[in-house]
Amino acid sequence: MATREIAGKEIEVNEEGFMTNPAQWDKEIAEVIAKEEGITELSPAHWQVIDYCRKTAAANGSAPTLRAITNGAGVTTKDLFTLFPKGPAKKVARISGLGKPEGCV
Repeated sequence: MATREIAGKEIEVNEEGFMTNPAQWDKEIAEVIAKEEGITELSPAHWQVIDYCRKTAAANGSAPTLRAITNGAGVTTKDLFTLFPKGPAKKVARISGLGKPEGCV
């Protein structure tokens, strides 16, 4: 398993750069990854989605799909694409410290 330094911490990642151990995640890591993904600041709306995804993954064992996020986090698909442009399910999973959602390419 590969590792990389994020926010001064050695983090386990897979070949696509997704964290493999969600327990290593914290909000500082989320902010660094968000910047790497082109999101300069995480708003309360971003955190609402991130928190939902982390809770869902803890309960189900995997990152939620786009449809699950829009149904469960209280955001529209359009809003999700505004918050996390160009592949929101994948971006929010990466920022949330989760693996790639099923069905993402």
